[in-house]
Amino acid sequence: MKPILSLSFLLLPFLGAAQVDKVAGNFSHATECMGVEGDGSQTVKAYGNGRHRWDAIEQARKNAVRDVIFNGLREGKPECEQRPLVPEVNARQKYEKYFNAFFADDGPYKEFVSTEDERLAERVRRDKTRGRESVSHAFIVRVLRPQLKEKLIADGILK
Repeated sequence: MKPILSLSFLLLPFLGAAQVDKVAGNFSHATECMGVEGDGSQTVKAYGNGRHRWDAIEQARKNAVRDVIFNGLREGKPECEQRPLVPEVNARQKYEKYFNAFFADDGPYKEFVSTEDERLAERVRRDKTRGRESVSHAFIVRVLRPQLKEKLIADGILK
């Protein structure tokens, strides 16, 4: 009877860790404001997921620009403009063709993400399932908000 009882106490920490890991994998992170530069650009911490580090970094860049356009930055320091650039409800769906092209790989969104402040903030999670690896990274990036606003006005998305 004692060996079975001892074995269950040895396995208990591993079972608990597996549950925490599973929950952490389903948690999504919000883009956080890190500060505002003198030119109006915003330094943010964005999160991205991908098959490898470079996919995760590209996704973080897209998420940063997407959040500035559609969601605004509600997390982090309060000096960032919290309102989205496009406050129109369902703008993503209304201008779907435009934004699909805008956020395509090597799309125009890259013009509005500065490499000046880019750095890997922290490794968030590495998950290996069914032979595929998925990584999540936090990434510090500068979004050129004033230039992005000018582009959206010039393209007829903003009035």
